[in-house]
Amino acid sequence: MQQTIPLSMPDLNEEDIQAVVAVLRTPQLSLGPKLPEFEQKFAAFVGTKEAVAVSNGTCALHLAMCALDIRDDDEVITTPFSFISSANCILFERAKPVFVDILPDTLCLDPSKIEAAITPRTKAILAVDVFGYLAQWEQLRALAKKHSLLLIEDSCEALGSICGKQRAGTFADCAVFAFYPNKQMTTGEGGMFVTDNADLARMVRSLRNQGRDEEDKFLVHHRLGFNYRISDINCALGLSQLSRLPDMIRQRQQVVQWYKEGLAGLAADVHVPMEQEGVDVSWFVYVVHLADRFSAENRNQLCQYLKEHGIGCNIYFPCIHLQPFYRRDFGYKKGDFPITESVADHTIALPFFSRMSQKDVAKVCETLKDGLLHFPS
Repeated sequence: MQQTIPLSMPDLNEEDIQAVVAVLRTPQLSLGPKLPEFEQKFAAFVGTKEAVAVSNGTCALHLAMCALDIRDDDEVITTPFSFISSANCILFERAKPVFVDILPDTLCLDPSKIEAAITPRTKAILAVDVFGYLAQWEQLRALAKKHSLLLIEDSCEALGSICGKQRAGTFADCAVFAFYPNKQMTTGEGGMFVTDNADLARMVRSLRNQGRDEEDKFLVHHRLGFNYRISDINCALGLSQLSRLPDMIRQRQQVVQWYKEGLAGLAADVHVPMEQEGVDVSWFVYVVHLADRFSAENRNQLCQYLKEHGIGCNIYFPCIHLQPFYRRDFGYKKGDFPITESVADHTIALPFFSRMSQKDVAKVCETLKDGLLHFPS
């Protein structure tokens, strides 16, 4: 049977397992001591005053919308090139995502296109740090200040990325992270809301726990809230993972270097991820771009070839605005955001995880090279 190299794999060790087991030996599986410990240590790592752990990154985004009072008919400018939750969280509160096209290099929101999208209903800008690249936060902050807009950072893919001495998650009014198993660190499922605003953090803590304030008795609810809690089991895993995060980021950077070397001979057909000037990128996924001569169908055929030969891969990302219900409900069509659409038609996410070996990378590169022979120049 052909050996498969998966698209992603969590980096778990015996210390992670023992951290989880230790919580299972206690009666405090939720709202116990591991929750505030995880929040405090995570805030210290990122460099914010507050951190609020929740059940996943989508919940963190939704709570950001609620805490910032984004509601019916408000508009939020955001990107069509992201995981779908960055736009869906706006819809959860009956507001409207207003898409703006992306930069062709970092794949993040293009600040030069934002002012044309601002209307009297615009309330916020939600930018995404795509694949670990940092959005153009200096320009975004200037735009938000000029137009009195809220600024939200979706750093779910960029935990550990640094510009100067400032880490991802510290550039906006608030930010969110996610800990799904393909991320730089994992809690199984989990997310984090971070901010320097104590009032915002207090609101998010209430909203995640059925609308209870921290000083409330058990069955007292001051506002409509949600059950977006995260268990102490997840937090214990998060604490263990967080202690190893710098090492895991370095291991991922080594895998990126192996790919760069292994794909050097395919430069005419495959463009490797760029280095972002002034940023130490914490890589979330390894996404290559096929040359313009390839069609979306060629890309799909190449993905199928890789999978048939034991190489995990996927399309990262399909356009949000061309998802079926966005087309149906908002009337979006091909051609609306040409850079996003071109990128989405030419990208392939290759296997990428911190414990990936140089031999694994070589196998992926060799299989990709063989697959490209089906598409002669």
